[in-house]
Amino acid sequence: MTRSFRRTGLRRIGVLGACTVAAAAFAAAAPAQAVDGFEFTLYAKEVPGEGATETGQTPKVGDVFTVADDLYRTKGGDTVGRDGVTCAVVRVSGDQADANCVGTFVLNGGPGGQITAQALVTFDISNETPAAYDVAVTGGTGDFKEARGYVRTTPDGDYEQMEFHITTR
Repeated sequence: MTRSFRRTGLRRIGVLGACTVAAAAFAAAAPAQAVDGFEFTLYAKEVPGEGATETGQTPKVGDVFTVADDLYRTKGGDTVGRDGVTCAVVRVSGDQADANCVGTFVLNGGPGGQITAQALVTFDISNETPAAYDVAVTGGTGDFKEARGYVRTTPDGDYEQMEFHITTR
């Protein structure tokens, strides 16, 4: 869920990127269930917002932006969910910026429910390919009730690869 500020204005920073999460084929490819939790990988691709523009401006403290992604089991495969992320720029220093991001993943099928997550993401404003980062899982609903863990988000071409490591105890 990250894109460069310079390239896309204030389009997105994370997963929630997390990274800042429409329908149903998730059951056909259920993730491995770890003891008292889940581990699985999804691919996120940004859904352009209506009226979104690429400003190319350097972010400023207080800038807020939102992002939405469709989630896939494989790149270009079946849609298994969606996410929504809101980020606020909290610090800019030289070519680096910090954004506090909060997001929700909605997964359909088995397992299903919502996963909430947040992260303070530091990135290089001038870098077109941001580094990987971790997003903390802060809770969930459905099969993800009482979820904790993290999501490792890694840029992967037009997608972001998201490795979910979730415990439910």
